[in-house]
Amino acid sequence: MTDQQLQALVQQISQVSFGRPFQHQARFNTRLRTTGGRYLLQNHQIEINPKMLSEHDEATLVGVIKHELCHYHLHLMQSGYQHKDPEFKQLLQAVGGSRFAPAPAKRQRPKRRYLYQCLACGQEYPRVRRIDVSRYVCSKCHGHLKLMRELAPK
Repeated sequence: MTDQQLQALVQQISQVSFGRPFQHQARFNTRLRTTGGRYLLQNHQIEINPKMLSEHDEATLVGVIKHELCHYHLHLMQSGYQHKDPEFKQLLQAVGGSRFAPAPAKRQRPKRRYLYQCLACGQEYPRVRRIDVSRYVCSKCHGHLKLMRELAPK
């Protein structure tokens, strides 16, 4: 779905569900990580996390759009537009918007691992984090450590 298609969808949902036109810009924002979308108070734009469409179904996307449109319309009407306000809760329930967006799947990077070895006795130390070899010594003989190689991630 492109930004133009999202704009048309938001305008259609606004007209059908709220009976009011959406006269500002709606777009996808790939920088959103932990939220489904956001309404910007300064310029009245709506930004949607594209993962709401790629990782979830279209009904989830529509629920997030309705949630953001509740913020939009209540703010323009100078009514209670925050999550805690009863006007927001009532309007959200009336239009069937989602109260919370589902959490996007976390992208797990494999952890890098390092292998250190004592130069005196040969004791090996597999580590997850890098260490400063000038500050740490071998636990057996107090010899100097050296980074041997980076291990394959588990």
